[in-house]
Amino acid sequence: MRFSFWPQPNQSFDVMKQLGNHVEQSGWDGIWLADHFMPNAEDTSAPLPEAWTTLAALAASIPRIRLGTLVTGNTYRHPAVLAKMAATVDHISDGRLVLGLGSGWQENEHQKYGIEFDTVAGRLQRLEEACQVIKSLFNEESANFKGKYYALNDAPLVPKPKQDTLPLLIGGGGEKVTLRITAQYADEWNVWGNVELLTQKMAVLDQHCETLGRDPAEIQRSAVALLFVTEDEAFAKKMRDSTDKPPKIAGTVSELRDVIAGYADAGVNELIVPDFTLGPDCNQKKLDTLDLFIEDIASVVK
Repeated sequence: MRFSFWPQPNQSFDVMKQLGNHVEQSGWDGIWLADHFMPNAEDTSAPLPEAWTTLAALAASIPRIRLGTLVTGNTYRHPAVLAKMAATVDHISDGRLVLGLGSGWQENEHQKYGIEFDTVAGRLQRLEEACQVIKSLFNEESANFKGKYYALNDAPLVPKPKQDTLPLLIGGGGEKVTLRITAQYADEWNVWGNVELLTQKMAVLDQHCETLGRDPAEIQRSAVALLFVTEDEAFAKKMRDSTDKPPKIAGTVSELRDVIAGYADAGVNELIVPDFTLGPDCNQKKLDTLDLFIEDIASVVK
């Protein structure tokens, strides 16, 4: 089972680089970046560096771990442009990129930048067409495609990605459409959730695979949850029982080992830990928590 790190997107590149180097050197498997241009809040003035530019710089400066977007908003870039970006970053990283892609959800970014937001159904239709565009460009010498939203006309993509198969990850848990798109096109899949939710969603994903005639084992599964390592039993219970999103895992080192083992037993291939609750920048408490997790908790299944 892999364990990856998701730094807060509002941190400077210097901090991102320090954190990335720290998790790389301490045995983590990957780093993921959110793709947003502004906070999802009334006050949009907080700094939020662009994800793909940051990812390219991290790919050049961090030598081992996988890198990816969790996830790229499909509506923000034409998928042919995104495929070109991804292939380039894959070469910069010497074949360590995962292209995480979702339909896009943060409405204020669309409104303020004049990007069409569309309905949920429209965004999902765009996502499905984007998967076809990207796969065609990665795999064909000259790609052609004509859909409702995108078109390719003898389109080249040179150079191709460094990897023979640059993994396409789909993010989201919508059972009727998103998981069907995942089953049809994705190499990896991600959703926020605890073991119970992951078990439910993976059963739906497996059913879509069966319907489409695809081996479900071909799709790697990853989960995200906020982390709280604490000896405070009352606080841990409050976090675990909270119905507020996002999902949380909380408890002592021993309790969290059992939680991680539960993810592994459920068939989760990767757990992604955000630092959203661990404080700003490279504070020592954050680094200590990351080290404690990877050394004393994740080791139960790593």
